[in-house]
Amino acid sequence: MKTTVELPDATFRRAKVLAASQGMTFKQFFTEAVEERLRRYNREAADREIEPPWMAGFGVLADLSHENRRIMRMIEEEFETLDSEDLE
Repeated sequence: MKTTVELPDATFRRAKVLAASQGMTFKQFFTEAVEERLRRYNREAADREIEPPWMAGFGVLADLSHENRRIMRMIEEEFETLDSEDLE
């Protein structure tokens, strides 16, 4: 699909130079950048959905909530890899 996007001149020039330095077209660079932003948004949205209700009470530690979610994911992934004999 074709569309028109208006970017500040300096941003466009920096993106164009970076794309060229990586051997890709601006179209490829722009597409990858938008896809990465969408992936990040989806991860953040998923993190917000699984946040335990009790975590909201730790406002002072809010900057650690991302780290807590990361650790919880690691624990969950590890439990998924346990053998049945490990559960006995």
